[in-house]
This record gives sequence, structure tokens and C-alpha cells, in this order.
Amino acid sequence: MPIQLSDHFDFSKIIRFTLPSIAMMVFTSIYSVVDGFFVSNYAGKEAFAAINLAYPVLMILGTVGMMFGTGGSALIAATQGRGREKLANNYFSLIVYSAIVLGFAEVAIFWFLFEPILKMIGASGILLDDAVFYGHILLAAMPALMLQMMFQILFITAGKPQLGLYVTVGAGVANMILDWVLVGLLDLGLGGAAVATVMSEVVGAAVPLIYFARKNSSTLKLGRTRFVWPVLYKTCFNGSSELLSGISAAFVAFLYNYQLMKYIGADGVAAYGVIMYVAFIFFAIFLGFSDGISPVISFHFGAQNKAELKNLFKRCLMIIGALGLILFSVAQISASQLASVFVGYDQSLYELTIYAYRIVCFCFLLSGFNLFGSALFTALNNGILSAIISTCRSVIFEAASVFLLPLLFGINGIWFAMWVTEIAALILVATFVIRNKNRYGYV
Repeated sequence: MPIQLSDHFDFSKIIRFTLPSIAMMVFTSIYSVVDGFFVSNYAGKEAFAAINLAYPVLMILGTVGMMFGTGGSALIAATQGRGREKLANNYFSLIVYSAIVLGFAEVAIFWFLFEPILKMIGASGILLDDAVFYGHILLAAMPALMLQMMFQILFITAGKPQLGLYVTVGAGVANMILDWVLVGLLDLGLGGAAVATVMSEVVGAAVPLIYFARKNSSTLKLGRTRFVWPVLYKTCFNGSSELLSGISAAFVAFLYNYQLMKYIGADGVAAYGVIMYVAFIFFAIFLGFSDGISPVISFHFGAQNKAELKNLFKRCLMIIGALGLILFSVAQISASQLASVFVGYDQSLYELTIYAYRIVCFCFLLSGFNLFGSALFTALNNGILSAIISTCRSVIFEAASVFLLPLLFGINGIWFAMWVTEIAALILVATFVIRNKNRYGYV
């Protein structure tokens, strides 16, 4: 029997319900990892560094889709919890159409800004040319990326997490196969990797659009709607923490790349890229879990079922703690194998990657709690607290750390910055959770 948002959730049901969301996030994060693997091994470390310089800009723009997805999900699920299904569908349609329009606007605006942005962080020569070439191809498909990221969350709200998983897996497999053919067999380098990613994003966007536009068995369907500014405002406000997380993560990636170019050069950017690939996947597990359980929290918040909110909160914290220990252990054990897969052809880069990776992976013990804290307040329709958590964690704490710690510890300070960030963010999350426990009744 399908799991409903209104159900009582034990550990088994939480895991089964969030597993599709986790898988969707992991497969999405794998896109860049697969590109990086083939480019690094077939086109060399310079082309690999170019991808890692371009990718943060693209993620800033794509994260707008995450904002519409999480913010819209909170609003739609809360409306469903109040029994207003028709109104929830109107909100859903308005949010999807607005995301499409905004996606095309981003392409028009940032096509000419892409190169100046990369120059600001020190890219030049062939490295700059490669990054711009790769970035422009992916930028052309930005509306598809936004829709893909948005539908990953809205499939859950529609009560079809398994279908969302199938779409994401299909898009991910298409990306892997095309990377193998275009980069591995046909030796098309950066261009082939970019085209492979674009085609997978188109699949991930087109299939959900067709599904929701037709008669379907989910709780949501695309149809006629009307422009209601307060709905869009609340959607963007509720999802602002996710947008800020994406923007700030990209901004911090710029800072890391700037510092690494300053202290090490292109090898530092390449090593950081390998580490971030693992971080993308591990953070995707935490983020997928948090996004997967968020509609459930929103539903019971809308229904004022505080007993179930307490149950969900307690069990989620226990699951996240266990996940943190598992991922940290996996990271420590797999350090040398991971470095070998991506940069084993260069001994000095291989050794640098292992060294930095073993330092950074301690942050996985804490990051899940911080991502869940932000998602929790988004689900409770408190975009302000969620945005504060995301902004402090991903901008203020990390930016300060990556600039100040190298002054004290040299290059090691760059790797230590992630520790300091997660510790400071956990203190902030704990403070907000404790202060608002009576207001929302999750404790």
C-alpha cells in the first residue's frame, strides 16, 4: 500500500518514503561527477579544472529551481493538509509556469556575464576558454535543469516519489552512457561532456512536464491558473534558504578556487574538485533525506498534528546521526581509491587529494544536522530562520573561515575551513530549534 503524507511514520516508513528522494539527489549530483571522471581521465587535469571553475556559476542559476521546488512544496503540502486540493493544484501550475519563464530569462542575462565572472576568480588563457565553452553549452539548457531540480521535490509532494526516482535514474543513466560514448569513445572532450549533461537534463525536465500535463494518478496536475503574486512571493520566501544555499555554496566555491589558485594553482582546484564530488554525493544524501521528509512535516504542521511532528523530529535526528557516522567511515576508508579513480595518473596531485580529503571528511559528521535544520524550518513555513541558517552556514561562516584560516595554518587552513563552518552552523541550528520548540511543538 502506498505511503501517504497523513500516515504515522516509524523508522522503516521514514526510510522507505525518503529513499526515492535521496536516490534522486544522488543521481543528480552524479552528473557532474561523471563529467569530471571522463574529462579528467581523457582530456587531462587542465580541462578537469575548467569544469570545476564553471560549475559553481551554473549551480547558482539551477538552484532557483530548488527554491521553487522546496518553497512550492511547503505551500502546496500545507494547502493539501487543509483539504483544499483544487487550490493546491492552482498553486502547483503557477509555480511550474513561472519557473519556465525565469529559466529562459537566466539564459538571456547570464550568457554575456559568464566570462567576466570567471575572470574575477583568476581564470585566464586556455583554462578560461575551456570553462566558458563548457559553461555556455550547459547554460543554454538552464530551463531544463531548473525544472528537473524542481520536479524532484514536487514528485514527492504529488505522492509519486517512486516515479520521480525512475525519471532521475533514467536521466542519470543517459548522462553516463552519453559521457562514455561522446568523451570516452569519440574523444569529444569538454564539448562531449557538456552535451551529455544537457541531454540528461532535458530528459529529467520533459518527462515530468508531460506526466503532469496529462491526466495522471498523482495528487497534482498542470492546468489553467492565474498569476497571484502573493503565492509566488511566499514560494520564493519559503524556498529562499535553498536558493541562498545554492548561491552561497557557489560563492564559497569561488573563494576556495581563488585561494587555491593563489596558494597552489590548478592542482589545488583539481584536488578540491575531486573532494567536492564526494561532498556533493554525501550532501545529496542528507539533502535528499531532508527534502523527502519535508512534505510530511509540512502536512502534519498544516493539520496541527503535533504528536506526529514530535515523532518525526526525534526519528529524523537519529537517522541523520547514524548516516553521518556511516558516511564519515566510508570517506576515510575510500580516500586512496577515490583519488586514484580521478587523478591517479598524476602522483603529486593524487597525494594532495588524499591528504586534503582525509581532513575534510570530518565535516560529514555534522553537516546532516545542519541541512535538516534548514529544511525543517522551510517545511514549517518559516523561511526567515531557514534562510538565516543557510546564509550563515554557507556564506558567513565558511567565507570567513576560508579567508582567515589560511593566514594561520597556510594551505591546511583551507581544508580546516569546512570543520569550523559545520561546528558554528550546528550551534546556530541548535539554538533555533530549542527556542522554537514550544511554538511548533516538535519536541
